[in-house]
Amino acid sequence: MLDIVIAVILDFLIGDPYSFPHPVKLMGNIISVEDKFVRKIFKSKKALKIAGFLIAFINIAMAFFLTFILLKSIRKYKLLYHIINIYLIYTCIAAKCLHKEAMKVYHAFNNGIEDAREKLSYIVGRDTKSLSKEEIIKADIETIAENTSDGVIAPLFYIFILGAPGGLMYKMVNTMDSMLGYMNEKYIDLGCFPARIDDVFNYIPARLSGILMCVSSIFKYDVVNGFKIMLRDRKNHKSPNSAYPEGAVAGLLNIQLGGSSYYFGKLVEKPTIGDKNKIIEKEDIKSTIDIMYRGELLLLFIYMIIGFM
Repeated sequence: MLDIVIAVILDFLIGDPYSFPHPVKLMGNIISVEDKFVRKIFKSKKALKIAGFLIAFINIAMAFFLTFILLKSIRKYKLLYHIINIYLIYTCIAAKCLHKEAMKVYHAFNNGIEDAREKLSYIVGRDTKSLSKEEIIKADIETIAENTSDGVIAPLFYIFILGAPGGLMYKMVNTMDSMLGYMNEKYIDLGCFPARIDDVFNYIPARLSGILMCVSSIFKYDVVNGFKIMLRDRKNHKSPNSAYPEGAVAGLLNIQLGGSSYYFGKLVEKPTIGDKNKIIEKEDIKSTIDIMYRGELLLLFIYMIIGFM
């Protein structure tokens, strides 16, 4: 329990320095090599789906068992064990990184809308070149909300259940989805299983994230509306999970998210999430970051209470 608390504090204080060695960077390199390798062998659509399944199975097993074996092998060296364990858990949590990247968009408006569009392009998959100020803010908020689940609540959830091996296993699942799980022509077959597995792994954390975000916002944001929009608009997203945290934020802040956007030059029709009770504004980015931290701290508090029982 103490290792997890220390890891959360480390993430809050220093985040992920760009030059720091990080398991997710290694995962990304492995997936990139696998992507190129399997395409030389598997050519048909069906074969690529099988390749995607094999990549997912091998990577999940590798992430979990290599971490498990490493920690087990050094368990008798107490200090070293706790240092490595804290480091591995810390690398699974991305709250401060998400905070910093989202605020880059916030501050970029001071240099003009072109800079804000550029900063946003680093953290979203949609085309940003023609977005209005309101659309940029909306996309930034959606990214914070969705990644509160993917980058904060979900890894902690698996860490609580399975320790650092569970956290690294989840990060591998999430990294595969972010690299292979696109619905475009190149990845629709190879990324089929990685994307579906990510949906399964995020099923509980996404719903838990929405609940935590709402409950932790009591006395500050519109909690009743947060629950209302989350439940009402939970299916208003191509992902079976993303509308829960996004709906919670939209309801809590009384804003409207979602709507159609361009991805790789193609218009993707998407329903809206929430009601346009007020005009979305730049300060809503800060409020969404606040909601993210509130949800994280509430989950940590619940875990500590259970641990002491």
